[in-house]
Amino acid sequence: MLLQRVGNRGIRLGTLFDRAAGRHPANVVVLDHDLDLAPDLGRRLTVTEIADLVDDFASRLWAAGVRPGDRVVVYKTNSFDITLLACAAARIGAVPALLSPKLDGATVAELVRRVDRPYLVTDQAKLDGELPAAVFGHARRVLLAAGDHPDARRLGDLAGAPRVAPVAMSPHHPTLITHTSGTTGIPKLAVHTGWTLQARYRPQATATALVRKRRPVAVHVSFVHSRLFTAMAIAVLRGFPLVMLADDDPRRVADLFARLRPGVVEAHPNTFMRWEGLADDPRRPLAQVKYFSSTFDAIHPRTVRRMLGASRQRMPLFAQLYGQSEAGPVVGRVFTRHRGEDADGRCVGHAFPGMTTVRVVSRDGRPVSAASPGYIEVRTNGRVLTYLGEAERYAQQEHDAWWRMGDVGYRTRWGCLHLLDREVDVIPGFGSTLTAEDALFSALDELVEVIIVPGPDGTAVPVVCTRDDKPLDPAAWARATAGLPPMAEPVQRRLEELPQTATIKIKRLELAKALGDESRGR
Repeated sequence: MLLQRVGNRGIRLGTLFDRAAGRHPANVVVLDHDLDLAPDLGRRLTVTEIADLVDDFASRLWAAGVRPGDRVVVYKTNSFDITLLACAAARIGAVPALLSPKLDGATVAELVRRVDRPYLVTDQAKLDGELPAAVFGHARRVLLAAGDHPDARRLGDLAGAPRVAPVAMSPHHPTLITHTSGTTGIPKLAVHTGWTLQARYRPQATATALVRKRRPVAVHVSFVHSRLFTAMAIAVLRGFPLVMLADDDPRRVADLFARLRPGVVEAHPNTFMRWEGLADDPRRPLAQVKYFSSTFDAIHPRTVRRMLGASRQRMPLFAQLYGQSEAGPVVGRVFTRHRGEDADGRCVGHAFPGMTTVRVVSRDGRPVSAASPGYIEVRTNGRVLTYLGEAERYAQQEHDAWWRMGDVGYRTRWGCLHLLDREVDVIPGFGSTLTAEDALFSALDELVEVIIVPGPDGTAVPVVCTRDDKPLDPAAWARATAGLPPMAEPVQRRLEELPQTATIKIKRLELAKALGDESRGR
């Protein structure tokens, strides 16, 4: 799209912090954890120190044999140094491939095989506790960020390696590989270029142009997600203090926010759900937040109301972006306190003028409507180049110049896109499971999660998690479900028992399979 193409030089991850340090050298990045590769640096670093750290990591990778065009898989214990290692690899012209620490070892071994003889950066904890021995056969060389292993080279031993000048690659050359959520099986490996990442940076940068005051920006987004790189770039290039969170535990977050008083908070929708209790904290850790931002999935109206209600700012805003790993953000919507109370949680917003476009295509020949939702398709220059090793699978989602998102919905007469379900999650005859879940969240404050999946006989089965795992009130449940389509009796689970992706989404297909196995006595 025109505004994504004009002046697009690529995001240039390898020199991102150099450029940030050139503009705002004393700006800080605050962490809630120690870096495995540099634990002595502490948890408060200037962007100048981080630029030097990226340069140092890049030099160590070069000393280990990494060269321009090589692929470097990073799969290690969760830490911001995952992101910094990606910048370091890009700095010397290599292509980082980031795998979530939440992925199991067998899945990682398969993805490493697909990357085709990459360097693998991991740590002793992952080698001892997750990765099968076969991974050594899939990798050209295994490098350790922490710990020790007889068959791996410690990056710590390469400290003091001669510094290497940045390698400039074409903006159309692959610069980052991330993976999809894996809600429907083995994750796909999405190949980004510097140009496509910069293209998806544009809508987000436009949306944040209203933020004038340099308020601390707190971010809890998976360190392996493409969204983190654009969010981080926006913050550091504009001189905003950045708070990077590895842990979304509400108690720890409340302590940190009460001390740092962020003015902007970005997180995944399910993370905001976990943080609803912060609204009741007497220290008011969200009081200074002027802008909330949620990425890639619709968010429940109850959560929006709780966040906006916790702010003591005159007119706080909650920005919701809908998109996916393959396409970046494609539509957006802003909530205020006035609009948050009765807002339709399925309305995810409008496309970004001059940058993205959206259409909804009939599935059955009937006009698209709320009763007959269609396939959501988008056009954006932020779309990834391909799926690594799965070009045919990528092509299946292309329809002329349009990209099929894998979701179904419809557009109102005013053009607002309504997201009703994932294609694979549609339960015939039930209607929108997401709409029903919104209604249940609004009616029952004790719910911290509810997922409606098909049972073995096709009946909709609600799986519920409650605050502090308290038993669900049957009478309250009956009142809440009175106006909803028929469902089976609720199945109560602890939140940590539900299968989750790297972005804390529930793996619905895996959950439905587990319930089916239980009912058959497996």
